[in-house]
Amino acid sequence: MDTAHDEPSVSANKATVVFRISSHRRTVECAITRQALVQYFWAPADADDARLLKAFADGSKRIAAVAERKMLTAQHEPVVLNAADFADRGFA
Repeated sequence: MDTAHDEPSVSANKATVVFRISSHRRTVECAITRQALVQYFWAPADADDARLLKAFADGSKRIAAVAERKMLTAQHEPVVLNAADFADRGFA
């Protein structure tokens, strides 16, 4: 990942944390699902916004690495990361 932009934020429906990354001269809006944060980044299922953002921050390097790989093959935006994106990467 070249650069992170903006601060991550919890979506209005509380289902994702939204963030932007720049890589390969392209800036892409991305999101990671609540379920992925619960399953792979130790966020409680009933986490409030602050706790979701903490889980995101704690796992930001892993999240950014997966987002960057996925954005290279994505045909659309935003790039949405879900639990399956981490299951086959050896991050369990």
